[in-house]
Amino acid sequence: MSDLPGYMRFCLNTGKLLSLAILVSGGIVLQILACVLYNNWWPMLSVLTYVLLPMPLLFFAGSNDSIFSESDNSWVNFTKFLTGASTVGGIAIPSILKHAGVIGWGAFAMELSSYFVFGLTVICYLWMGDEDEYSIL
Repeated sequence: MSDLPGYMRFCLNTGKLLSLAILVSGGIVLQILACVLYNNWWPMLSVLTYVLLPMPLLFFAGSNDSIFSESDNSWVNFTKFLTGASTVGGIAIPSILKHAGVIGWGAFAMELSSYFVFGLTVICYLWMGDEDEYSIL
């Protein structure tokens, strides 16, 4: 991509950011629709996991260690554990609410769809992070 003119790279990068913004907006809309359409606000409980998910990465993962590599550092391993627990919670909370009869099948499907849209957004962001312009991680 380095052989493209500057204006072309700018347009492509803007398009990538725009697609990420659309994916995040779609996930938020699905999350809110799961509550509004069925007049039940219990599905918003899973938003807690979306807020807590990046916290271990922000607090415990050092900038020198990669989260995807094998490490003997106990803080990095603890970070991986907390991130995994938060990720499982994103699926577990709607499943428990459905099993308890608090939400219906439609709200459950929208909750899981919202979770997978957010997951797709994170995967796309990490894919974009491999390029030089977005090397935040």
